[in-house]
Amino acid sequence: MEQAGTLAGRAVLITGASRGIGAEAARAFTGAGARVGIAARSTEALTALAEETAALAIPCDVSDFDSVARAVAQMQEEFGRLDVLVNNAGVIEPIAPLAEADPDAFGQLIDINLKGVFHGLRAALPVMRAQGGGTIITVGSGAAHNPLEGGGAYCASKSAAWMLTRVADIEARGHGVRVMSLSPGTVATDMQRTIRDSGLNPVSKLDWSAHVPPDWPARALVWMCSADADDWVGREVSLRDETIRKRLGLGA
Repeated sequence: MEQAGTLAGRAVLITGASRGIGAEAARAFTGAGARVGIAARSTEALTALAEETAALAIPCDVSDFDSVARAVAQMQEEFGRLDVLVNNAGVIEPIAPLAEADPDAFGQLIDINLKGVFHGLRAALPVMRAQGGGTIITVGSGAAHNPLEGGGAYCASKSAAWMLTRVADIEARGHGVRVMSLSPGTVATDMQRTIRDSGLNPVSKLDWSAHVPPDWPARALVWMCSADADDWVGREVSLRDETIRKRLGLGA
């Protein structure tokens, strides 16, 4: 794989970077030589991660388009361009049957998980088209394809975000912009603890050892920015796929 050579000096913006997959992605991309912007609402966690990785901390609420546009503008001001956007920010709650789900919480999840992806695409695509290329990756989920009890909000948002990603691909590919999705499987993060504590569906009952470590999807994200992943443009890379795991040397 040509990860380090591909990413050396490239400008990478990661949303939802204060913890979990986003934080591990920040470590992986900086380790590959990229110039990284980490965006999230939690300024305290961002500051700590920025000190650890030398990334640029950008307070950002993905549910607000202006906030995302400012994050992209800050990347341009700091680094002169934007080569990679990782649309990672997401929430899991409300986990509840549809007949009991809180409508406001449902709407807030959609604002982050779906509209947040759109806001990232809307802010980054004009920049990448103007500079002649770039890569945008949506962090998706198997929940986009499989209904789960209590997961109406999350499943619906991830399914819609996957379709949005596919639309972005057919609109952007001719302008040199690579758009794709990563389905990381179940990952050992705080989000998975929230699912476990709900006790509402089969995923909540999985043994903790069944979940992959967060550095696995982080390593996959770095690989997806390389030419070795060009066959996956417009598609979804799934870490459930043993072929992908072997290709990336995960779990060996």
